[in-house]
Amino acid sequence: MQAIMETLFDVVYLTSVITIGCLMIRGSKGNRQFRLFGWMAVILGAGDAFHLVPRALALCTTGLENYTVALGLGKWITSVTMTIFYVLLYYVWRQRYQVHGQNNLTAVVYLLSALRIILCMMPQNEWLSADAPLSWGIYRNIPFALLGLLIIALFYRNAKQHNDRAFCWMWLTIVLSFAFYIPVVLWADTIPMIGMLMIPKTCAYVWTVLIGYFAMKQECK
Repeated sequence: MQAIMETLFDVVYLTSVITIGCLMIRGSKGNRQFRLFGWMAVILGAGDAFHLVPRALALCTTGLENYTVALGLGKWITSVTMTIFYVLLYYVWRQRYQVHGQNNLTAVVYLLSALRIILCMMPQNEWLSADAPLSWGIYRNIPFALLGLLIIALFYRNAKQHNDRAFCWMWLTIVLSFAFYIPVVLWADTIPMIGMLMIPKTCAYVWTVLIGYFAMKQECK
């Protein structure tokens, strides 16, 4: 039952975010903000597919233990693409609120992103092992969490300043995604049921994408 339900959920999720992303790229009508948002959604779905597709195959066939390498590689790729997702979201923020300059802020975003990707590339992560160390899972997520916190603060502040109803909950979607993700990083290996939090985490990302899509429908008529 878990295999069927989880696979169906993943298929709906991946199909939805990639389709919405493509629709946004095509329907942005030259609006750079929404074109970026579309690419952001496509990268989110494509990156997650590298982990979710092998997981679905494992659940529906011989089990997760026989797909260790594929699942580890998928997590590795997803970790990088999620970092790119937040860099693009930063540029969506700049475009939406017509932010100019602030080179120091951009430098911080790139620094945290680069640090995250470098840490993801370190062999100590042992991505392809069934016993990847928890310590490196924490190390690589520290700059990622700081990047997320920065994006949360930026959207919260500017949506409030501009009375931006379309994006007023964008900050909350990111808060929820991290709130569900961090316990998985810390405790999923010892308490497998904690891994179920990835479902509401995924729903939070779908909400993020839908915020951009509905804003585009309103603003690009």
